[in-house]
Amino acid sequence: MVGVSVPKGIMMVKKIDDIEELFVRSSGPGGQNVNKVSTCVVLKHRITGIVIKCQEFRTQHQNRERARELLAFELDRRRLARQQALKSAREKQRRQVRGRSKAGKEKVLEQKKRQTRKKQYRGRVCLDE
Repeated sequence: MVGVSVPKGIMMVKKIDDIEELFVRSSGPGGQNVNKVSTCVVLKHRITGIVIKCQEFRTQHQNRERARELLAFELDRRRLARQQALKSAREKQRRQVRGRSKAGKEKVLEQKKRQTRKKQYRGRVCLDE
């Protein structure tokens, strides 16, 4: 999730009780501070089970803010995906229930008539000769 930009319109998580915070030691660049202090933030959203781990910055406070932004972004992304899935399911249902248009009905009838004429011209074969 490094380098993900979070749009400003995303709402933060409404209930703090839904988030489980854990602070662990980071790894990578950052010097002695990163090795000694628990600057990495792991957030778990209890309801959905989403886990976000952030160790972009050297300070715990910045990582905590960034992790909350990423969690809010992921929750919003999933909410939008769920809404889109419901919308497409409704549209699919609507298309299936909807009848044919007048032109569509005429086209089907014309194909049926054409097929009937083909069959009529086939006729029976006489083997008396």
